[in-house]
Amino acid sequence: MSLLQVRGATKTFGSLVAVNDVTLSVEPGELRAIIGPNGAGKTTFFNLVTGFFPPSSGQIFLDGKDITQASAVDRIRMGMARTFQITQIFPELSTRENVQIAAETAMGFRMRPWLSRANRAAVAERIDETLVATRLTEQADRLVGELSHGDQRSAEIAMSLALKPRILLLDEPTAGMGEQETFQVAGLIRRLHKHTGYTIMLVEHDMRVVFNLADRIMVLTEGTLLAEGTPDEIAANPAVQAAYLGTAE
Repeated sequence: MSLLQVRGATKTFGSLVAVNDVTLSVEPGELRAIIGPNGAGKTTFFNLVTGFFPPSSGQIFLDGKDITQASAVDRIRMGMARTFQITQIFPELSTRENVQIAAETAMGFRMRPWLSRANRAAVAERIDETLVATRLTEQADRLVGELSHGDQRSAEIAMSLALKPRILLLDEPTAGMGEQETFQVAGLIRRLHKHTGYTIMLVEHDMRVVFNLADRIMVLTEGTLLAEGTPDEIAANPAVQAAYLGTAE
């Protein structure tokens, strides 16, 4: 069974059709990329999947359960975690404290005035394993606002991982980055996918990142599904070349 299924998702804003009858299936352990030109509906589609607003029509399923009307918070509880185009962190807190907020929230401890020794140990263990997975252990006690853009993005991904998601959704994870930071974040995504087995769906503008990481690629244009396939199939697709990638002379 597919972990994530989107069936005929459509989103309209008045007379504007932002997403038009898009169907998608993501298998467990898959890394799926979504690409398309500016205004193609990529982030709107992401917002439908993650519950930031409901589709005008269509259905969304997580592991066979209909979550079409579930809120964004409920979807987090069900196993979804996402990042945003603009990094969402607490810059005045340390890396460890940022991850701690996510870990305590996921474990149901966030609103408790105190924790037992066993619960504190469980939170600390999750924080430490998340910092190791994202290679942020050496940055654990630094304020996130002082970190490089690449490390800030890694910290945001770490907060998502601390939620123990079943599927991780990344919206433009390398946006605004230079070569070295792009390499750093792409390497983190690759490790999470290949070595840890996370199911990942990402929107990405950097085609080098997409074609080096993705198992399958979905191409949107004007809110409509243009093509879907492996990186080789997408690269060879004439419609994609004409609409987005560009055709070699």
